[in-house]
Amino acid sequence: MRKPLSAKAIYSITPFTLLDYPDKTACIIWFAGCNMKCLYCYNPDIVLGKGKIDFESVLSFLRLRKGLLDGVVLSGGECTMHKNIIPFITEIKALGFTVKIDTNGSKPLVLKNLIEEKLIDYVALDFKSLPETFEHITQSNLFSVFEQSFSLLMDFDVPFEIRTTFHSGLISESAFIKMIAYLESKSFEGNYYVQHFMNNVPTLSALEDSDKQIRQKDYSSSKIKVVFRE
Repeated sequence: MRKPLSAKAIYSITPFTLLDYPDKTACIIWFAGCNMKCLYCYNPDIVLGKGKIDFESVLSFLRLRKGLLDGVVLSGGECTMHKNIIPFITEIKALGFTVKIDTNGSKPLVLKNLIEEKLIDYVALDFKSLPETFEHITQSNLFSVFEQSFSLLMDFDVPFEIRTTFHSGLISESAFIKMIAYLESKSFEGNYYVQHFMNNVPTLSALEDSDKQIRQKDYSSSKIKVVFRE
């Protein structure tokens, strides 16, 4: 029997994007709430807010976008922490959309189910920092489960990317170099995407401006290409 999808877990919908899903036209579904409270988070209203839109309303919206969009991005907040996320994505896939999730990696069992059931087509995994600064930056103790999610993505064949938000007051240059070394130690190869913190925007915690000097250097190695995103 089809599970009811009436819970209001969605904060808002971005109806169209060309930037958030590689090579796809997509919309973004923003989930309210997160189990991390990253100091640099750009979405304090979403992370601290309550859902306003139920799953059924989102599905109705998507039915009107069939043939107009390629994919759906599930972001937030943290989409994998929400009840009924699996039946919700099942319904999205049944409509013919590809699905990308943005995740902090805190729910490896959910991620494993999504991969094994072939419900997701692309994953963006946030690599917040190494253990020594992880708890301070994220206000959580979830590094070990992030590692489990990272290992899952390395073991399965679902396309994924690793990405980091860099703030010079939270991650030093030496720590950033260690993060690259950490990825190499886990046999990761390919692009490592780094988004420099945008100064002068509202964030979850008041932060000083971030020094952008790090963008002046090439930190790529023989197996990892560091790509700075705008």
